[in-house]
Amino acid sequence: MTPRGQRLAGVAAVLAGVAIAAVLVLQALQENITYFFSPESVAAGEVQPGQPFRLGGLVKDGSFTRAPGSLEALFVVTDNTGSEVTVSYTGVLPDLFKEGQGMVANGQLNQAGIFLADEVLAKHDENYMSPEVAKMLEEQGHPVKPNQTTSLVQE
Repeated sequence: MTPRGQRLAGVAAVLAGVAIAAVLVLQALQENITYFFSPESVAAGEVQPGQPFRLGGLVKDGSFTRAPGSLEALFVVTDNTGSEVTVSYTGVLPDLFKEGQGMVANGQLNQAGIFLADEVLAKHDENYMSPEVAKMLEEQGHPVKPNQTTSLVQE
C-alpha cells in the first residue's frame, strides 16, 4: 500500500471510530433522559404507560390518603387546569410534602392511568417551587412570585 493509501486508511479508521463513539454516547444519553410532564400533558395522552417520566404539579387538597401503619400513599396531582393524575407511592415521603404544595415525582404510568412514583421530591422551603412547575403554572395564567423558585435540594 502506498503512503497516501495508508494515510487515507488511517483517517477513515479514525473517522469510523469517532462516529461509533458518537452514536454510543448519544444512545446512552437518550436512554437516561427523563422528560417532565404536567398533569394536563398526561391527560392529553402525551405519555405512554411504562414510559419513565417526571410528573410535576400541586398536591390537590384533600386527596392524600395512607392506611395506618402503611408506607403506601395515594394522592392527586393537579395543575389547576382541571387535569389531575392519581399518584401511588410506597416509601417515606419528604418531611415538607403536604397538600396544596408543589411536588415533582419520578416514575411511570400503569395501564389504569395511575402514576407509580419511584421518588417524590417536595419543596425546599415556603418559597420553593420547581422551575418546571413554575413555568407550567405561568403558561397557564397563574403567575409565580419572583422569589418563589429555587433549585432542587435533591435531583
